[in-house]
Amino acid sequence: MLSRQSPRALRRAQLLRWPLNAATRRAESTDKPSNAPDIHDSFLTYTTEVSSQLPDTPASPEASKTRVYTERAYQRATNKNGGPVFGKIIFSGIQPTGVPHLGNYLGALRQWVKLQDEGHPKDRRFYSIVDLHAITVPQDPQLLVQRTRETYASLIAIGLDPNKSVIFAQQDVLEHTQLMWILSCHASMGYLGRMTQWKSKAGMADNADPLETSAPNKPALKLGLFSYPVLQAADILLYNATHVPVGEDQAQHLEFTRELGNSINHLYAKPSGPSRVPFKGFFLPQTIHSPAKRIMSLQDPTKKMSKSDPDERSRILITDSRDEINLKIKHALTDSVPGVSYDRDSRPGVSNLIDIMYYMDESKYGSPEEIAADMFGKDFSLKVLKEQVATTVADGLEPIRERYNEQMARSLEDVDAEMGRGASMAKGTAAMNLQRLKAAMGIRQHKHKASMS
Repeated sequence: MLSRQSPRALRRAQLLRWPLNAATRRAESTDKPSNAPDIHDSFLTYTTEVSSQLPDTPASPEASKTRVYTERAYQRATNKNGGPVFGKIIFSGIQPTGVPHLGNYLGALRQWVKLQDEGHPKDRRFYSIVDLHAITVPQDPQLLVQRTRETYASLIAIGLDPNKSVIFAQQDVLEHTQLMWILSCHASMGYLGRMTQWKSKAGMADNADPLETSAPNKPALKLGLFSYPVLQAADILLYNATHVPVGEDQAQHLEFTRELGNSINHLYAKPSGPSRVPFKGFFLPQTIHSPAKRIMSLQDPTKKMSKSDPDERSRILITDSRDEINLKIKHALTDSVPGVSYDRDSRPGVSNLIDIMYYMDESKYGSPEEIAADMFGKDFSLKVLKEQVATTVADGLEPIRERYNEQMARSLEDVDAEMGRGASMAKGTAAMNLQRLKAAMGIRQHKHKASMS
């Protein structure tokens, strides 16, 4: 039990990642000076200072003063409202494939915006363009640069705000690859071998064994593709994420992340250590599932919507014009059954269109079934359904398309500077968390000074 007269115990409880209510139940309120940093700024300054000092590098007098001030500001921010400085720590990433399609938007990206706009003020969000994951398959260098810019513009266009969320490119924070190597030393080949995505991307059978020398398509399997779940785990654990929004196909990888995090915690998490801020262990992140069901291809409703489909009519991009949307919905594959009904098994094409209409505007109906019931028995033809779906989608995507065009009209220097600021904020957290772990492992930290010739 914490004492009212024990601020050191309170601070220690916060670092130990005790349950938030237990750590702050008896916190005393202390007003924060008007000239002190706000919660977000004090955290960024604090992490930058700590990351530059850990584990045992002597601090300069100026740095020591700054560290003491920011540490006190951190505690004031905690005590002012009698609660913790931060709530959830959310991490998610998207590959730089260019402009996202409707399935990406409804299944993941719109939820990112909701977590930003409707989350608790103390939540922290890290959204990354995971370009290192992209190179597990061959990429055209110039096209990758262009698609990265398009992806960033798309994230801003859908409503993400660099002033509210940390948005950055994965390769700009090198700690991702450092932590991946550390985790690789603890990752099980057997566990990785049971993963399904590397098999599908390499064109191998579901029961393929990566160690079997005679396996078909064996030359297609590269180490990066096989081990990329380890990099994905590093992405998440590096920010000590508590929650991760994932799709159905990533649930297996998040479980792998928890397994790796638990192994590291068991070996290295200790209440004290050589560092002034010891490694207390990683959070084991929880899954945030999207409420939207998987959006399927418009030309083959048994497969999910994908940019790898050679038929461009199979997907709607979030930047498509109204005419393009009308044409693609008009040619969407349905069936010959008259009328409108909702059954994902027997009428996948029709049900997919109803799902799109419902999730694009959830304010009109309570469920996809309610849409079908409203249209049932009213002589609604599939043509009328398609017209209504196309109108709903076009109306919903129009402001996104306009904002996207505005973002793409910005100068490269302006965009690079904005992404650089996001990377700097991400690096402040990443470096601190990684250095704590490295200190616990006995990996010596040394600050090299450039020599003058």
